[in-house]
Amino acid sequence: MPNTNLKLALVQMPVGLDKAKNVAAACSKIGEAAHAGAQIVILPEMFNCPYANTYFSLFAEPAGGDTWQAMSNCARQNAVLLVAGSMPENAEGRIYNTSFVFNRRGEPIARHRKVHLFDINVEGGQQFRESATFSPGGTITVFDTEYGRLGLCVCFDLRFPELARLMALQGAQAIIVPGAFNMTTGPAHWELLFRQRAVDNQLFTIGVAPARDENGVYVSYGNSIVCSPWGEVLYRAGAQETTLMAEIDLSLNERIRSQLPLLSALRHDLYRTVDLTLEG
Repeated sequence: MPNTNLKLALVQMPVGLDKAKNVAAACSKIGEAAHAGAQIVILPEMFNCPYANTYFSLFAEPAGGDTWQAMSNCARQNAVLLVAGSMPENAEGRIYNTSFVFNRRGEPIARHRKVHLFDINVEGGQQFRESATFSPGGTITVFDTEYGRLGLCVCFDLRFPELARLMALQGAQAIIVPGAFNMTTGPAHWELLFRQRAVDNQLFTIGVAPARDENGVYVSYGNSIVCSPWGEVLYRAGAQETTLMAEIDLSLNERIRSQLPLLSALRHDLYRTVDLTLEG
């Protein structure tokens, strides 16, 4: 049986205009987190690249490139499971917003390409079009670890409850979300979405954002967060640079689900609906 007690490190780091410095800072933070006892270290969305379409193209690199290799090496050297935030990935003539996951031996065990691109135009607030640069991914990402099965998505993906539900139905015990909500959407929806997806699916939700830089090309809300399957905010950072250390017990999922058997009822209803449709 896997150990259900996990020590997490949510690395809320600043991201500057120098890719090499960003990657070096991430590696330093990973080492510090491992020394503090973290088993899983999570970086934010676009940890190696300023969040702007201009830089997505300039900073993009393929799987196996310099950033990928640095993250693999850091995971291996520090013997941690590493969710390497996200980075602009060049592949097959396209650019994706991609999160890579490495095990304690530095081996790649998962990759999630952001499915729902951040294209918004909020009146009097944020305007952005990720689709000007990125192509969307098309897969649901769950992966097995020595600690249990985990789900992974990136930022705007969290707004789509169907994606989280599919991860839960595939056995995810926690959903990890590197994200970079801004100062329009963050105060309004960041905590709300993490709590709601946790309650919907009776699992842990974990969000990791870049630190806020008021003078940056994109101002992140920060507020990295961990929510329980009961919808409680267990841990939450502020706006500034920090590594938020968190401890969770994945066995809480089953305790909550035994009291409110929502997922088992949902599975029954889904199969019943399929049966009725086939019969009809």
